[in-house]
Amino acid sequence: MASRLYTWGRWAVRRRGRVLAVWLLLLAVVGGLGITLHGKVSTEFSVPGIESQKAQELLKEEFPAAAGGVARVVFAAPEGDTLGDSKADAALTASLKKAAGVPGVVNVSDPAGTGTVSRDGRIGYSDVMFRQAADSVPQTSKDALSDAMEQARDAGLEVEFGGSAMQPQTEVGGPAEIVGVVIAFAVLALALGSLIAAGLPLLTAVVGVAIGVLGVQFVSRFVEMTSTATVLALMIGLAVGIDYALFILSRHREQLADPDMDVEDSIARAVATAGGAVVFAGATVIIALSALAVTGIPFLTIMGLAAAVTVLLAVLIAISLVPAVLGMFGERLRPRPRRSERAAGSWALGWARLVTGKPVIVLLVGVVGLLALALPARDLRLGLPGYASQPVESTQHKSYDLLSEGFGVGFNATVTAVVDTSGIPAADRTDTLTRLRTSLAGDPGVAAVAKPVTNPDSSLAVVAVVPKTGPDAQATTDLVHRLRDNAPSIDKAGGTLYIAGATAAAIDVAGKLSDALPLFIAIIVILALILLTIAFRSLLVPLKAALGFLLSVAASLGATVWVFQNGHLNGVLDIPSAGPVTSFLPVLLIGVLFGLAMDYEVFLVSRMREHYERTGSASEAIVHGVARSGRVVSAAALIMVAVFGGFVFNHDPIIKSIGFALSFGVFVDAFVVRMTLVPAVMALIGRRAWGLPGWLDRVTPDVDIEGAKLPQRAPAGQEDEHREAVGAPGSR
Repeated sequence: MASRLYTWGRWAVRRRGRVLAVWLLLLAVVGGLGITLHGKVSTEFSVPGIESQKAQELLKEEFPAAAGGVARVVFAAPEGDTLGDSKADAALTASLKKAAGVPGVVNVSDPAGTGTVSRDGRIGYSDVMFRQAADSVPQTSKDALSDAMEQARDAGLEVEFGGSAMQPQTEVGGPAEIVGVVIAFAVLALALGSLIAAGLPLLTAVVGVAIGVLGVQFVSRFVEMTSTATVLALMIGLAVGIDYALFILSRHREQLADPDMDVEDSIARAVATAGGAVVFAGATVIIALSALAVTGIPFLTIMGLAAAVTVLLAVLIAISLVPAVLGMFGERLRPRPRRSERAAGSWALGWARLVTGKPVIVLLVGVVGLLALALPARDLRLGLPGYASQPVESTQHKSYDLLSEGFGVGFNATVTAVVDTSGIPAADRTDTLTRLRTSLAGDPGVAAVAKPVTNPDSSLAVVAVVPKTGPDAQATTDLVHRLRDNAPSIDKAGGTLYIAGATAAAIDVAGKLSDALPLFIAIIVILALILLTIAFRSLLVPLKAALGFLLSVAASLGATVWVFQNGHLNGVLDIPSAGPVTSFLPVLLIGVLFGLAMDYEVFLVSRMREHYERTGSASEAIVHGVARSGRVVSAAALIMVAVFGGFVFNHDPIIKSIGFALSFGVFVDAFVVRMTLVPAVMALIGRRAWGLPGWLDRVTPDVDIEGAKLPQRAPAGQEDEHREAVGAPGSR
């Protein structure tokens, strides 16, 4: 592989103008399609086949009026007043009348007529039902609904909005994300010692991310995807795009420290060695993200594929656009001699000697520390964030608080019993529904059960059930499972019972993902063993890498549970409410962190193996590998942490938790596992790290990511003479 990449790198340098033109053309074409022909992203996380989704599909088909989006308008009178006061009542009536005229609205409930007013009369709500599904309600209709409430506000009422139709859109590009990129630039400048060199990885990464994200937006015209898919593609694409360019650029500048090194030959060798590690590591990220398809959950599959395509673009840019740009800058990227001298005694060399000097102590302290961080993960609970997790100043959070205050915490966890009565004799339907309602109300976890509402031909009935506990409570999850125990009695009568609603859907999605997690972990671990065996022709190195990866994941999940589920650091990280961890975060974390962990593993261990192949000294190879790659691996990890960390302060609770889990996981994996535990373990196993059984050695392909088979380097003058002899274009 190294020889082919070497040839490719030379070609990219010599045809740099064409390479740059192709990428800019691709950016223009994809950008134009993404901006002008983009589709609509979804805020729902639906999973085909789960009970709540079956109920929703049945409602759409048989009871469209109950399947449309709902905007719940919550009213609150000032302290000491009530909604029944003449001024408030008149304003409320007028506002609801205007709401009925909003495009798409099919029904507006009357709080006084339906009894949706709190006992003290201060808080009430009206459900505004739309013809369209929640995701399809246009923003213009939502704005018109907000404007319709102006008279109620003028009368002194507080008006807030909740319901399925009022899901906030995910937004990125705020100050926190920009600060993350600025920090990444600062890290690059310090690591490379040059502002020009620091700007190159950012520039090439932005090109790849722009193509990837705009391409995802264009594809959303044909494939349903969540807004989180676009953000994940941006997050991962930006991080790996910077890192991959940094790997190649740092290797190039390291080689240019030799004054006799020819620029073109240096770029080609950087592409062949560091670029080989990038290709291999990028392939692991792509495969890991694509493996999300094994969960059988469409929105997660699309999310993984969108991010995988962006990573693929980052790899292609790293081995084509990056060398082309490096060729354009030529000698300007050659470091000053004094800087290369200082690098020879870098901190990474001292760290490598310290870690390998006491490997047993280092290993014990590191493993015990990671296991301690992982302890909170024992209590991991999965779910989907509700309106309590939205920013405190948002209307969704305020509506949640008002409803909890007026009607109890369980009101926001209302579930829906959907009964298909088409198979029940018409004469028996009323009695069957009455018995069901009595049974549901008799559960100790139920606060109230509404009267059944049927569709026009009475073939479908909907019964609202209000729990005593909130949507994030374990007791509510247990209640949903108990309510479903009523299904056999309905089956016996000839009907079918479904327990649905947002709360039940969150529970179902979490259950589906929990079931898929063991298989996914097994696939990832086996994949790591196979890929690293091929890369390093070793059994112990892949085993060590897989165990280290599992420790990193466990520590990251433990920290995420400690913060988001247990409620620590809520003020610092601006987390409005503690609750279950986002249901698909563990699967996503495992897939993404696996790929990123393999990035550092490949880049670090490949330098060790490169030195071992040349000298045959296992101990020297460890120290040399850490000393040579320690600074760039540390810089790459800090860039990842900065980019992911910027998303921790995004207002969207899902993006916030993903950003935290990835930033913490990358930090732990890079600095504790790869930079500390890996050299310690390598020191303990010594030469045995580089061995393969004979039969396995014969069937394992030799990919040569270290560049051992590259041609000998010729002096700079001979390189120039060779180009003239063969008529190759020079560096213009």
